[in-house]
Amino acid sequence: MVRRRVSVHGRVQGVFFRDTTRRMARSRGLGGWVRNTPEGTVEAVFEGEDDAVDSMVRWCGEGPRGAAVERVEVTEEEPEGLTEFRIG
Repeated sequence: MVRRRVSVHGRVQGVFFRDTTRRMARSRGLGGWVRNTPEGTVEAVFEGEDDAVDSMVRWCGEGPRGAAVERVEVTEEEPEGLTEFRIG
């Protein structure tokens, strides 16, 4: 089990980023959350199998249609045992 926190910069709010992230993370069996920040970024935490987490981190570099991702910052964290994925 691994945990990664991502901060996604660019045009990422108002393009269904959070909802699409939630659907994709749940389909991969991941726990965690996704939220908009006041700075205009999207922040997310993914917990689960290494391959599934890596897949979501890569996807965040593209985002949903309508997004224009400029960069993604990734931080490794200690897993907390999250099993559900929600929008925060």
